[in-house]
Amino acid sequence: MKNHPERCTVLDRAPLPHRKAHMKSRPSRARGSIEDMIPRLRAVTARWTAAVPVLGVVLLALTWGRDLSGVVVALVTAVLAGAVLAAVHHAEVIAHRVGEPFGSLVLAVAVTIIEVALIVTLMADGGDKSSTLARDTVFAAVMITCNGILGLCLLTGALRHRVAVFNSEGTGAALATVATLATLSLVLPTFTTSKPGPEFSTAQLTFAALASLVLYGLFVATQTVRHRDYFLPVTKEGEVVDADDHAEGPSARTALISLGLLALALIGVVGLAKGVSPTIESGVESAGLPHAVVGVIIALLVLLPETIAAVRAARRDRVQTSLNLALGSAMASIGLTIPAVAIASVWLSGPLVLGLSSTHMVLLVLTVLVGTLTVVPGRATPLQGGVHLVLFAAYLELAINP
Repeated sequence: MKNHPERCTVLDRAPLPHRKAHMKSRPSRARGSIEDMIPRLRAVTARWTAAVPVLGVVLLALTWGRDLSGVVVALVTAVLAGAVLAAVHHAEVIAHRVGEPFGSLVLAVAVTIIEVALIVTLMADGGDKSSTLARDTVFAAVMITCNGILGLCLLTGALRHRVAVFNSEGTGAALATVATLATLSLVLPTFTTSKPGPEFSTAQLTFAALASLVLYGLFVATQTVRHRDYFLPVTKEGEVVDADDHAEGPSARTALISLGLLALALIGVVGLAKGVSPTIESGVESAGLPHAVVGVIIALLVLLPETIAAVRAARRDRVQTSLNLALGSAMASIGLTIPAVAIASVWLSGPLVLGLSSTHMVLLVLTVLVGTLTVVPGRATPLQGGVHLVLFAAYLELAINP
């Protein structure tokens, strides 16, 4: 370098500290390029979540009341899955606008509307073979939320942040409400004697529907008004986190647009599900699986986006938000589905079987007991998450091989 000074660059002639500063600036530019990509990804997401609901409604109009070929069924299924994801995306936008715990409530209600619509549309054409569809779907939703989503979120939060921390008062109240609703709607019909079989009489079904609505409404009032702080995320020191760490919330105009697109997405999901329901049922029958697997498929389809949202919250150390989503969905599945099915049973043909089998009752009791032991301390390790996931795996195994 001494013999060829003209080859020396400005950086070579700079003092050593300046060279180090220059070297450190390179990663910052890389980080800047990554940060520049985030708005682009958000713009792409906004475009497809706006297009899919419209596409779903158009496809619904073209396929309504027609026999679908295999290719068309595949297309409808893809658009149906996209409409579910788009619906929950727009529900998340609205949730971000209104804040917690209202956001969890919006997501739970949106998912439950999809679930109720799928159940009613499948029961409308199913006859006697669909008499247990409401029971199977609601119980599947309870197992997925109280064991699958809850266990996955606790495991994710505990592995990422060593201990998953949440508010035991709010979570305990939610679990108690879920346990009561499940017992009134799914366990008692097995032991009543007014009608033969695990069915409610008209008076009993009316009472169960009204009790479900009252309990769900009381919980919503507790969650959003009287004891809102019980359902907000907490730090490891037990301090309530009232402000979210997200970016600035969407504008009122964006939230209203998402509300309209959410309605379109729900209409698409309901109509397209009716079109592919014969394929789902025939596929389950051809595989030699029990008819209850249809309910499991419906619940898994509906709750998959909810699972993604809950896991994202757990990764951000907002385990309480994850539990609000999980238990809120379980509560809404029972508290809103049973009244809706009770009303629909007026014009639906065939019996409405709600009572669980002895195997499923054992799983429900074990889920409530384990859930209580998980909730009481207000913090969980990966062990608690693993226990709930094992219970969920046992449920799936027994659903396939009863």
